[in-house]
Amino acid sequence: MPDRDTNSSMNSHDDTYKCSLGSDDFILVEEVVSGRKTSTVEAVQGICLCMKQKLSKTVAMKNVRRRVPILKWLPCYTIEDGLGDIMSGVTVGLTVIPQSMAYAGLAGLPPQYGLYGSFLGAFIYTFVGSCKDVPMGPTAIVSLMTYSTLHGYGPEYATLLCFLTGVIQLAMGVCGLGIIIDFVSGPVSSGFTSAVALLIIASQIKDLIGVHGTGSSLWEMMCSLYKDINTISYGDTVIGVGCIVFLLVLRVIAEVRIGPTDPEQQSCVQKYTNKSFWLIGSIRNSIIVISCTIMSYMFISAQDEKNELPYKIIGTIPAGLPEFRLPQFTMQRNNETIGFFEIMSTMKSNVVVLPLIGLLENISICKAFANGKTVDATQELLAIGLCNIGNSFVQSFPGSGSFSRSAVNNASGVRTPLGGLYTSILVIVALLFLTPYFYYIPKTCLAAVIITAVVFMVEVRVVKPIYRSKKSDLIPGMFTFFACLFLPLEIGVLFGIGLNLTSILYHAARPKISIQEYKTRAGLKYLMLTPDRCLVFPSADYVRNLVTKHSLKRDMPVVIDCSHVYGADFTAAKVIEMLTKDFSDRGQALFFYNLKPSVVDVFRGVKPKELVFYYNKKELDRLLQKSTEQRYTMLQPLLQTK
Repeated sequence: MPDRDTNSSMNSHDDTYKCSLGSDDFILVEEVVSGRKTSTVEAVQGICLCMKQKLSKTVAMKNVRRRVPILKWLPCYTIEDGLGDIMSGVTVGLTVIPQSMAYAGLAGLPPQYGLYGSFLGAFIYTFVGSCKDVPMGPTAIVSLMTYSTLHGYGPEYATLLCFLTGVIQLAMGVCGLGIIIDFVSGPVSSGFTSAVALLIIASQIKDLIGVHGTGSSLWEMMCSLYKDINTISYGDTVIGVGCIVFLLVLRVIAEVRIGPTDPEQQSCVQKYTNKSFWLIGSIRNSIIVISCTIMSYMFISAQDEKNELPYKIIGTIPAGLPEFRLPQFTMQRNNETIGFFEIMSTMKSNVVVLPLIGLLENISICKAFANGKTVDATQELLAIGLCNIGNSFVQSFPGSGSFSRSAVNNASGVRTPLGGLYTSILVIVALLFLTPYFYYIPKTCLAAVIITAVVFMVEVRVVKPIYRSKKSDLIPGMFTFFACLFLPLEIGVLFGIGLNLTSILYHAARPKISIQEYKTRAGLKYLMLTPDRCLVFPSADYVRNLVTKHSLKRDMPVVIDCSHVYGADFTAAKVIEMLTKDFSDRGQALFFYNLKPSVVDVFRGVKPKELVFYYNKKELDRLLQKSTEQRYTMLQPLLQTK
């Protein structure tokens, strides 16, 4: 182990030369590993023991409670919890009904499919979800990803996509791959979210003004809208713009507060007034949709059937609950049977990207409302995976947690995930009894609901803090933003993540190396090089070149301080072997300080010619004295000849 006195004594020496090279952006972690080797029999026994322990932990009641969170909070459930959950569940239900129908249109599907995805998944999440504020259902981001995946194919493809999304998320959860989300940085996530928000707004303009628009990228949408601008419907435009204005006003009303800031100092009238303002603003989507539906019904009833409506309506929505059945794994298209793998090929990389986006959205919500608690990404993967699998049996498309509905849920005073049960009941009631009235809802009204929901997802406010904190982090964020705008969404987000990983790998390949000259008490000079992180294949040659370069400049013994080298691989070991051979061939001493036993084992695996390491100052003095004497002995014959 390192001798602390060694470092302090080294720093006390006269310093004649100092410099630093490479990146300094990594956090260093040290570990202590026993150097004893194990036999094959011991290794097999260890694996068997590990599997036995893993199995016992899996079936242990503690682990069951962890994976089925309802077993934790249900025994402690109170009447107050029930009242809070009912209030929040009904409020979220009034929000999710119009939103889900709007998001179904965003996904390129009939409105009823949004309702189909808003009850069973929310019910399942009640049992396996770890965050009380997450209401499962269709979301803006996942709906747009669904639209770009389906390529105009029917609801059967969307249902199969929902099943595949759930299976992939569930498999990732079983394998403990929730860590994948850690590779998506904040700037990349903000760039993706902002780009998607703009794409959603652009995609809804066609319904807002009543034109026929197509396209999946911003450029395609704008070109399509430009071509159809002459067919604009003034009836749709007036209704849509009016809905947007009223929704924004109601959003402001939700934040209005009268009386003192402290609720304890408010009178009963002030409290009820503030609560009413908040409730009106929270269910603004339902208020607007109900109002437009009533006005549309009255207008259509007063019109002659032969007259064409000046605005587009949703039309007939099938009444009742959807049929509970397996998704179709083969499709019929143009009197031709399309196999499962051919369907997968049409969906391309979105089959993998969409589950990750759903997880990213869900984890972001959990972190936002965690109040300092840890978020189990693996549990959330299991939960949303099961929810999507369940939704696929009721003919839904993929879903996740929604930011806007989570905010409403939290502000409504939700106490447990059981609030999702009451939301599910409200959606079921709507499917059973209210679908005949949905016929009259203007399409432009649902477009207004989407636009006002996503316009605040454009994260302009994060640019300034990122710029102040670390300007280079803006590069992957801005790159992701523009890539998602002008390229297919899945390609854009993969490019952003790839750029982020490239940045990480670059820093791993270029460690910071401190270079200092020291003198021992005996007056012997030596050069100390200190890498600040582990030696692995991207950085091995870089470190070797620097060591060689500076050792040739100064004809003196070289010490490599390995205090921060907590790991190494085969490539690094081969480089160290070549390095020790080079030093040995030219008669220059090379020593390794504070080399950890695990790293020593890796280096010794390639049998280097001369690997010398030490752990305290006295050893270094002895080694330097010995190397100086050996070198003097080697040079003595040459000096006598001269």
